[in-house]
Amino acid sequence: MRRVATASFVGTVIEFYDFGIYGTAAALVFPQIFFPALGQAEGTVASFATYGVAFVARPFGSILFGHFGDRLGRKKSLIATMLLMGVATILVGCMPTATQIGVAAPIMIVMLRVLQGLAAGGEFAGAVLFSSEHAPQGKRGFWSSFANLGGGAAIILANATFFLTAVFMSDSTFTSWGWRIPFLSSFLLVIFGLWVRLRMDETPVFKKQAAQAGTSRMPFVEAFTNQPKQVLLAAGTVMVGFALTYIGGTYLVSYGTVVLELPRTFVLGMAMVGGISISAGVVLGAILSDRIGRRWVIVGAASVAVVWALALFPILDIGSRTVFAIGLPVTMFISGVATGPQGAFLSELFHTRYRYTAAGLSYSLAGMLGGGVPPLIAASVIDSFGGFAFGCILAGVCLVSLTCVLTVGETRELELDRDTAQTTA
Repeated sequence: MRRVATASFVGTVIEFYDFGIYGTAAALVFPQIFFPALGQAEGTVASFATYGVAFVARPFGSILFGHFGDRLGRKKSLIATMLLMGVATILVGCMPTATQIGVAAPIMIVMLRVLQGLAAGGEFAGAVLFSSEHAPQGKRGFWSSFANLGGGAAIILANATFFLTAVFMSDSTFTSWGWRIPFLSSFLLVIFGLWVRLRMDETPVFKKQAAQAGTSRMPFVEAFTNQPKQVLLAAGTVMVGFALTYIGGTYLVSYGTVVLELPRTFVLGMAMVGGISISAGVVLGAILSDRIGRRWVIVGAASVAVVWALALFPILDIGSRTVFAIGLPVTMFISGVATGPQGAFLSELFHTRYRYTAAGLSYSLAGMLGGGVPPLIAASVIDSFGGFAFGCILAGVCLVSLTCVLTVGETRELELDRDTAQTTA
């Protein structure tokens, strides 16, 4: 299980690292180098719009890589997603700026973000299934959480690379070429990740399904034929983690530096603390889910998130470093607790024949709505109506998750290789 968990962990480190460094760069430097003609405010909106493109692409990646993951096996699909994500991220680091090639620069960035989104859509579900389909039932929440722990590690790593460039480079050097270092460094992660995954065996649950009943010819069609309600409810349930993670880990970097005018090194340092905080929350949420159930852990976290979302921006607008140092890590910790049970929850909810496709699609839809939309609209909503108004929108997202998870039945006792006729609410 340690080797399996490592394979899941490394893959999601790469996925979230690539997403994280793009989000940080979108907040700090992309408005100047890819959208200089728009000004700071509009450039930031445009920069986060390119960031959000990947979230739109993620559901298509879930269908594409889920199809092959359900037909050919989890391992082969996971190797493909890692290669695609790594190559796209390295190419972002090689991109000419708008001053060099004009409007072609943002167009090419959007194309690379689409490729990243397709890869991310297939990565997380496969990484989660790789752990959950190997894990003993009573520890499934814990072992499945290593994919989410990869996200926390990636947040720390992504912000650490930008932090080091900020410490050892001037602002002009960072804007000129220093921002490329985190993207090009992804090459090392990809090589290590491929080495780990190529050494792993296919999951026993998938091999049993393939040997006894064969694999699905059209897993996407089967998922929506047999469990359409579960796909949508699972997407709604997972939204709370996405919303808090991408507001706390991405947008607050921009908010802290641009709106609150806090030093960039301080904001990036707090973002690293946020990565530690979300990791602690993931571990706590996963362990609790093995003891009291997935459903009630997510209910508790989503309930707290509704209240916290309303309070977050009024608190941050005090403008002190102390308040920011509390607001960002607390946001990430709540997100971590909500996220901890998600790997086991998504695995247990769907049947083996189409589990990769259904779990990935639910996760990607949640990412598009919960992770892509809030950071995109945050700047304009806060600028026009204030932070509390955006907090109400964020609280609404959390409330949707609370409603969905209350509707879904508990999944902890379900066997992963159960008959297709057996399901949950």
